[in-house]
Amino acid sequence: MEPDSINGNFLNDLNMSIQNDVSNVNSLKGFEIISESIVYEILDLFGKNTLLSMLYRTGTGPGIKIAEIIKKKYNKDDFTIFEALKILMTELKDFYSMQIREVQEYQDHLKVIIENYCFLRAPYSHREKLKPGKTFCRINKGYFETAFIKLLGDKLKKVEINFLHDDLENDVCIEEINFYLNHETL
Repeated sequence: MEPDSINGNFLNDLNMSIQNDVSNVNSLKGFEIISESIVYEILDLFGKNTLLSMLYRTGTGPGIKIAEIIKKKYNKDDFTIFEALKILMTELKDFYSMQIREVQEYQDHLKVIIENYCFLRAPYSHREKLKPGKTFCRINKGYFETAFIKLLGDKLKKVEINFLHDDLENDVCIEEINFYLNHETL
C-alpha cells in the first residue's frame, strides 16, 4: 500500500474494524500472561532458588508495611499470636478468606492448620507455573511470615508457612503456620 492511498476513508474503515470498547479489555488476563512469563524467564535465566527467593522477597516489603499499619492503627507493638492473626486477617479481607481448621501445640511451636483462599487463586489456578502451592505462593509466604515476625517480635524464633495441599472441593489451599516460640522471652 502506498502512502498516498492512506486517506480518511481508509483510516475510518481500519479504525472501525479494530474498535474495541475499553470495557472489553481483560486486564487481569493480561496480568496473568505477563506474570507467568516473568516466572518462566527468571526460572530459565537464574534457576529455581533465585526465583523462589525473589518471589519471597517481593512479599516481605508489603509484610513490613502491613505490620507498621497495624501497629499504628492499634497503637501498640505487642500482640499475641491469635490477636495478630485475627487483626491481620481482618485488615486483609479484600485479599484473603481464611478459616482455622485445627491448632496443635508442641513443646517448641504452635501449628495452626488453615484453609486459605487468596487473591492469587482464581486468576492463576489454570496456569501451570502459578497453580496453588507453586512458585507464586512464595509471595504470600514472604508477606505473612514477615508480618507475623514484625507483629510478634521477640516472642518468636521464627514463623514458617507451608502449603500442605490444594482442596479442590472447597476451592482453598490447606496450609500450616508454624509459630516457633522463643521461650526465653515468654
